[in-house]
Amino acid sequence: MRRVRTTHLVLALRGLGRRRVRDAALSVLAPVVACCAALAGLTAWAGAGRAGSPTRVRVTEGRVLLPSVGVPETAAFFRIANEGGSADTLVRITARDVPGDVTLSQHRMERGDMAYRSEIDSVSVAAGERLAMSPVGVDLTVPVPSKAWRSGDLVPFTLEFRRSGPVRVLAVVVRPGTVSPQ
Repeated sequence: MRRVRTTHLVLALRGLGRRRVRDAALSVLAPVVACCAALAGLTAWAGAGRAGSPTRVRVTEGRVLLPSVGVPETAAFFRIANEGGSADTLVRITARDVPGDVTLSQHRMERGDMAYRSEIDSVSVAAGERLAMSPVGVDLTVPVPSKAWRSGDLVPFTLEFRRSGPVRVLAVVVRPGTVSPQ
């Protein structure tokens, strides 16, 4: 009888050992699979030439709306292309020929076809993407200088990006209605 109990005890311990090994193997399997998947993704990203590639921001087609008489602000628009492999964010805009701060704005629609402008702190441009500023989307609110602008005048701006740094660009003064909504 004593021998039977010992045999059961040995079998029970063997079963417990196998169960522990199996449980341990299963608990290790999930992180190993996750690491392999992450490594495969990083390998594909690096193989595509995206790993570590810097942002390459290009700013073109600057336009400033000719201000109406007596109106203290006008709008400016640019096309921004991020041709690099990393996202970048427009965080600050300056213009030395204007009397105050240039602000980044977003136009939003309300019920009943009402639109309003809200100031935003920044706007992101994903890698390989473009941003076309427009009267119905993102634009710049620019204080009007005391010296009147004329159609065709050039206004210097500096657009500062979080990763790319400052980009200096000229915007031409145009009559309202010549900037297409997009």
